[in-house]
Amino acid sequence: MGRGATPALFVQQMRAYAGAEMAQKRKTTRKSTTRRTAGAAALGLRQRLLRLFGWVLAGLGAVACLWVLAYALIAPPTTPYILAEERRLGRDVAQVWVGAEQIAPVMLRAVVAAEDANFCGHWGFDMGAIRAALEAGAQRGASTISQQVVKNAYLWHGRDWLRKALEAVLTPMVELAWSKRRILEVYLNIAEFDVGVFGVQAAAQHYFGTTAQALTATQAARLAAILPDPKNRSAAKPSAFVKRRTAAILDGAETIRRDGRAACFEAAH
Repeated sequence: MGRGATPALFVQQMRAYAGAEMAQKRKTTRKSTTRRTAGAAALGLRQRLLRLFGWVLAGLGAVACLWVLAYALIAPPTTPYILAEERRLGRDVAQVWVGAEQIAPVMLRAVVAAEDANFCGHWGFDMGAIRAALEAGAQRGASTISQQVVKNAYLWHGRDWLRKALEAVLTPMVELAWSKRRILEVYLNIAEFDVGVFGVQAAAQHYFGTTAQALTATQAARLAAILPDPKNRSAAKPSAFVKRRTAAILDGAETIRRDGRAACFEAAH
């Protein structure tokens, strides 16, 4: 070949090397771009999912707020537990809604004395009762009337964590939106007093042949005494335990009247 062929060959080799290097750079660039694109797509998907999750939570929160506000003004047409009992029994339950002004004041005091003596002093959770319940293990409960209203009006019965979590969210909302008198009014209208008997008006008729407004102190205390276990206790034929419980509730109802712990629900607020 001659001496001039060497530089030409060298130039060709350099060009080939440069071309290969450029090709490798382009390949590396394409891979990097692909990775960046895939990463951006994954990040975008996560952001969209988080945004969607946020919108779902906001929507559920809005529905919960409207539901709580609605029941602050109107009587709950039914409850999940009442519907479940109607399906189980195969018939409608006995229930007649009455306003707080149509319920004997002693009935309001009796149920507070029986179920939640610090009702006027807490915001939905009785922390003292919760601590006492934790110390006693499973031997006693710590649910306030506000928590029971939330469970009965909006949720289902049971001890699962989802229901407890929802109860913990809804209870402060109810306390914020409803008066204490309204909480008691709803509670006494949807509470179970016997198999297929819901609400204090139906209970007064069922057990005593009277109205919620005409209940005596003893009758009111008996109704309050059976509330924790209405299917196994009777206000008309009280057991020795129910009689003892009735006497304690009568004393407690009078005590909270005297010491002012009934002030928050004795008149409309």
